[in-house]
Amino acid sequence: MKSGIRHFLTGSAALALALGTSAALSPADADRLGRDLTPLGGEKAGNADGTIPAWDGGITQPPAGYTPGKHHPDPYAADSVLFTITGANADQYADKLSAGHLALLKAYPTYSMPVYPTHRSASNPQRIYDATKKHATTATMTEGGNGIAGTINGVPFPIPQNGLEVVWNFLTRYRGEAAKRTFSQAAPQRNGSYTLVDFEEEYLFNYARADATEAGLDNVLVYFKQAVLAPARLAGSILLVHETMDQVKEKRRAWLYNAGQRRVRLAPSIEYDNPGTASDGMRTSDQLDMFNGAPDRYEWKLVGKKEMYVPYNSYKLHSDSVKYKDILKPLHINQDLTRYELHRVWVVDATLKPGTNHVYSRRTLYIDEDSWQVLAVDQYDGRGQLWRVSEAHCINYYDALTFWSTLEVHIDLVAGRYLVMGLDNESKTYDFTLKRGPQDFTPARLRQEGVR
Repeated sequence: MKSGIRHFLTGSAALALALGTSAALSPADADRLGRDLTPLGGEKAGNADGTIPAWDGGITQPPAGYTPGKHHPDPYAADSVLFTITGANADQYADKLSAGHLALLKAYPTYSMPVYPTHRSASNPQRIYDATKKHATTATMTEGGNGIAGTINGVPFPIPQNGLEVVWNFLTRYRGEAAKRTFSQAAPQRNGSYTLVDFEEEYLFNYARADATEAGLDNVLVYFKQAVLAPARLAGSILLVHETMDQVKEKRRAWLYNAGQRRVRLAPSIEYDNPGTASDGMRTSDQLDMFNGAPDRYEWKLVGKKEMYVPYNSYKLHSDSVKYKDILKPLHINQDLTRYELHRVWVVDATLKPGTNHVYSRRTLYIDEDSWQVLAVDQYDGRGQLWRVSEAHCINYYDALTFWSTLEVHIDLVAGRYLVMGLDNESKTYDFTLKRGPQDFTPARLRQEGVR
């Protein structure tokens, strides 16, 4: 990861990085937002050879043919593949590939990465840009970096000074105010056979609410509810989570409605490396949405920024003209339906702190400069060997102006299996028009919904 790494910090930001501290930006640094930097802190300019274009605002209007509530037509459907990276030619592109992608290309002859022209499609509402600039000079991390203060709505650290600030940008990135979706999850066997697990989820992004105040957050970053719809042996259970901002100060609050007992109880531990719901042991709790929860067990090193081939504008995987069986194949998903582009990403390397424990001794995150979305993660076992590779195949949900994953894939190199989450081709996609408030995410409301 050493080659091609660059830093783009100036003034107080560069000093803070050198000292390993966190401090609010100076007015001079904050003034770069919307000028040479995008409103969220990415570089506005393209790269020297033109393979990465300048950011021109991203997608701000749905393309022709889009009907609200339906799956999102591909605005780049006319693009042709520039070239395809395979195990045979991977070395030629190694300087722009993650360790995980290199390992997948070498391990699976059927794994390939079709590379398309780069489109910097990410965009957010203007109020998110305004909040980012307004709070850039006041946002700080709380003691230990386990929380943030002096900010609301926007990206807290648009010019990051250290790895933990990049992680907080990801955790607080804009994903709408509220959303609902139904989707399927599958963990295919090595021969490709699989059983679908169907979910319905609702989110209230407390930090992003237009009427939110820092004082009124009650230390809650996100309200989350997840119901299992199928198979029958799992159906009926509902998980309710209050995702706390500072989870060291106050643990994640969670309740579970048990359909068999018809009652609500405190949920067992759903943090750190506990197994993910119905994941067949293929992911940890803190792998949902690529990473979530308390960052306190790792040291987060900001390696720098790098041009890399990453999953991006993955509208083919989101299409309602594709069936689940078209995506789910042995060993990995159907790579013919994927799309990779050259983008600048922040590279953050997380290593387990002495005296703490987690099944992953190290995680390397690759975070999009335009959206702060984690696009890929390499996860290492206790021996320091590469174990699992995760990808977030993302699109711009242009009805809500949010760049977010449409499909998460977690590939286990040791087991020769993978987990896929977010399959919605045969169901409803995200509904960002959902109206919800904190009162809709209480144990009492959960009890009422479960009884019905």
